[in-house]
Amino acid sequence: MDVYKTDTFTDRAKGNSYVGRGIVTGMTPSGRACSAYFIMGRSANSRNRVFTIRDGEVYTEPFDASKVEDPSLIIYAAIRQFENFLIVTNGDQTDTVYDGLKRGLAFSEALEDRQFEPDAPNLTPRISSVTDIATGNYEMSILKSADAEGTACNRFTFAYEALPGVGHFIHTYVQDGSPLPTFQGEPERVAVPEDIDAFADEIWNALDADNKISLYVRYTDLSDGKYEERLINRNER
Repeated sequence: MDVYKTDTFTDRAKGNSYVGRGIVTGMTPSGRACSAYFIMGRSANSRNRVFTIRDGEVYTEPFDASKVEDPSLIIYAAIRQFENFLIVTNGDQTDTVYDGLKRGLAFSEALEDRQFEPDAPNLTPRISSVTDIATGNYEMSILKSADAEGTACNRFTFAYEALPGVGHFIHTYVQDGSPLPTFQGEPERVAVPEDIDAFADEIWNALDADNKISLYVRYTDLSDGKYEERLINRNER
């Protein structure tokens, strides 16, 4: 087994109709920081969303506000930046990490008071990443239930020194199911291409056509912090 094998995102997502929400963090071959986030949904409430960009931050918002059933776990800031740190998460812990970094806490310390989502029986894990856009190095976190009853929370943090052309992919679910099976193991190693359009297209096309909702990809130049971004919404306004 080649533990250093770097699969494409397409290979990682192949045959999986429901990876849920996912984060890819890494570095392009030329040394730009890469951050990508996507959401999927099975219920009408989950599918009734779009990504919007406001002042450089990315938010999930209702596509049709009149059809929102429960906004508590589906409406949040997904991407924010504090100083040199770009934060990407699958829930309102984005704000928790932002506030923690602002208070001088480490990434893992900022998440100590958070746990998986209260959506039994799935108990969806909270996945997060933070990238130092001065160096490209990054950390990823998953907070997940220790058992089917949600009686305790297991916390895992992974720290990476950035390598050109390499990223890591973490997502909420192993596959579709009832209840949905939680992601297992370390974030998966994936190839990050140089072209942002190619990567956005690859991720979007690899996701299940019925369940994908929105995708955001950002490539950041480490020398000056300037970035380019791509946004795809299934629900177009």
